[in-house]
Amino acid sequence: MIADLAPVTLDELNDAAALQTRRDRKYVLTPDELDHLLAGLPPARVLEIDGSRSFAYDSTYFDTPGLDAYRLAATRRRRRFKVRTRTYVDTGSCFVEVKTRAGRGTTVKERQPHDDAGHLGVARAFVSDRLADAGAPSAPVLAPTLRSRYRRTTLLLDDARVTLDTGLVWDLLSPCDAAPAADRAIGRPAAAVGDLVVVETKTAAGSGPSSVDRLLWRAGHRPDRISKYATGLAVLRPDLPDMPWRRLVRRRLATRLPTATPPTPETPDTHSLTSERTSA
Repeated sequence: MIADLAPVTLDELNDAAALQTRRDRKYVLTPDELDHLLAGLPPARVLEIDGSRSFAYDSTYFDTPGLDAYRLAATRRRRRFKVRTRTYVDTGSCFVEVKTRAGRGTTVKERQPHDDAGHLGVARAFVSDRLADAGAPSAPVLAPTLRSRYRRTTLLLDDARVTLDTGLVWDLLSPCDAAPAADRAIGRPAAAVGDLVVVETKTAAGSGPSSVDRLLWRAGHRPDRISKYATGLAVLRPDLPDMPWRRLVRRRLATRLPTATPPTPETPDTHSLTSERTSA
């Protein structure tokens, strides 16, 4: 069904739906549920770059030795934060990103180009400044904690941008992991969600639910609480508090969470309101 959609370029997508301030809703679907969604989809176009419509993402999340970022999310604290590097595998571009919480449930994401996915390095000053500006708890020591990998397809509709993430794999990292991004998770505990698809709708602030949200609701789906960092860490570290994600993990993910064999470096993929600012 994706193959039948008209293409949209990255520039056109950004011009039409940059959505610097937005509301995000996430749903975890089976392949059959996704097919049902796509069959009833309103007119849409799909992001296409150099003939490809599916792109590999590789993210490394950083946390304190006490996992403060995770624990703040697990207890639903308002001043929580998330720090990660995100690599767009197909192009090789990489950013360091800081996500903090502002008023009325707003998430602020700020990022800048980065050249080392496995370390914060010179970006530590950027991270510290962003956390301080947001009034987030101080995090003087941050180490690589979790890696997530998946493939993403992006759809553009008149009232939303929708992402479809497949092949999601989580790797537990050690603070001493200092190998290149493609190698450092080898041999570490890992888990995969199998054929489940994470669907995320992104709509402009104040615009209400999108046509895709309403389509999903009519089919009996409601937004799921899933975080590619926190949910992954909860799966791989069952000793940690997991209340916000427990229902999803036990009812939707449990039967699809075999231990994953991490792929080789040559094949890195197996197969709410958000404000974003990018620094030069």
